[in-house]
Amino acid sequence: MTPKVLRRRSDFLAANKGLRNAKVGFVLLTRPNGGEGMRYGITVTKKIGNAVVRNRMKRRFRELLRDALPTHGLADHDHVLIGRSGGVERGFAEMGEELGAALERAKAGKGDSARGRRPRRGRRDVKPK
Repeated sequence: MTPKVLRRRSDFLAANKGLRNAKVGFVLLTRPNGGEGMRYGITVTKKIGNAVVRNRMKRRFRELLRDALPTHGLADHDHVLIGRSGGVERGFAEMGEELGAALERAKAGKGDSARGRRPRRGRRDVKPK
């Protein structure tokens, strides 16, 4: 069974509300998708580097996911890999091991805390009139 690719922004936003597993080179988001099968998406922002660097990272992520998802992926879940700056110089085998560990944690229902996220309460530096 080949996993499908996420294309719609709404699917990526929904996955962001799911389980989060952060590693040095990437963040793995997993979320149940209501029986739509195994799907994956990849995001690498401009903060990581120029187009050449971002495309190389996306190619590596695609290959890692092709290897890992059929055996270790969660059925009827969306899997999203978000590239981090530490993943550019990371070894391919090392990233494969980290992805396997992140998928195992996701299967066990374990995730990392949403570090640095606080609920927005409005701007505090503006004084009411």
